[in-house]
Amino acid sequence: MIFLKHIGLSEMTGFGGLFLVLAVLLLASSAQANDVIRVAAVGDVMMGSEGRLPEDGGVSLFLACQAFLKPSDVVFFNYEGTLSDAGRTKKDSTTGLSFAFRTPPGYARFLAQAGFNMASIANNHINDFGPEGKKMTIKTLQRHCIVFSGPPGVTASITVRGVRVVMVAFAPYLHSHYLIDVQRAKRIVADLARENDIVIVSMHAGAEGGEAVRTPRQMEFFHGEKRGEVVKFARAVVDAGADLVLGHGPHVPRAMEVYKKRLIAYSLGNFCTMMRFNVSGAAGYAPLLLAELDLTGRLTDGRIVSFIQVYGHPPRLDPLSQAARLIHRLGRLDFPESNAVDAEGCLIVP
Repeated sequence: MIFLKHIGLSEMTGFGGLFLVLAVLLLASSAQANDVIRVAAVGDVMMGSEGRLPEDGGVSLFLACQAFLKPSDVVFFNYEGTLSDAGRTKKDSTTGLSFAFRTPPGYARFLAQAGFNMASIANNHINDFGPEGKKMTIKTLQRHCIVFSGPPGVTASITVRGVRVVMVAFAPYLHSHYLIDVQRAKRIVADLARENDIVIVSMHAGAEGGEAVRTPRQMEFFHGEKRGEVVKFARAVVDAGADLVLGHGPHVPRAMEVYKKRLIAYSLGNFCTMMRFNVSGAAGYAPLLLAELDLTGRLTDGRIVSFIQVYGHPPRLDPLSQAARLIHRLGRLDFPESNAVDAEGCLIVP
């Protein structure tokens, strides 16, 4: 659109003028596409576990959202479970306090078909079915060309029009890049920033449940387990060179902030969690983040598309935009000077 101000009115009349305008718009659109990296991101995904799988075999899981995902260069999710039919669990699910998730590996095709190409497996469920379940999950993601991070030393890399994009996933567990050791995390991110153009950090962190929508500035715990100091961690990795921080784990949305022109999403909540997750109240608000970064990693545009979950059903568009409205309100409360989301769900670019 910026080029139109240089075209005279006489040049914009008639069929030839219309053709010229359309050509200019296409050129401008193409130039813009080459100048930004488009990221789509959701939080926790678990497409169903044995004994509780979708009635249609998973075909409709992402039909409502794939039109928002596919145009992006990087499409991120956290898989909260395993994609496997191997291994055994040591968890006792009969207590209602412990859960083990195992999705048939064939369901991974629905992730790839929807446009997902980058995954975090740094979470408390990747080991639900032991080393065999984890190994098959990794092989399943690789078979569907979904790059992933989670295990120490493993990062997810994608090259977009010559731009090197890398994602490293952290969690408060030693089987992942260790989120509790902030200084070590900074060194990992700084090394990646020297070798790549765009660095994305995934953090599985924070307390869980309906009371966990606020973002505290202190160590969080869940059932006595350390879950990280999320503000300290997120800002530290941005200081070290991260360009985008994607949080998940609390199972509810949290605020977003812009820190040093970089976007931090403190929790993207649940997105597609079939039949084993509580999706009442805020836990059912399912934000889909669309963000554009320039080639230096600075936020240039974006918005929250609000979906909603009903127990046992795929996510669907929410006409009330409850996820975006909640994230906006939380941002005003928790980050009044750096809130990233306006009342309409658009990202606030510095």
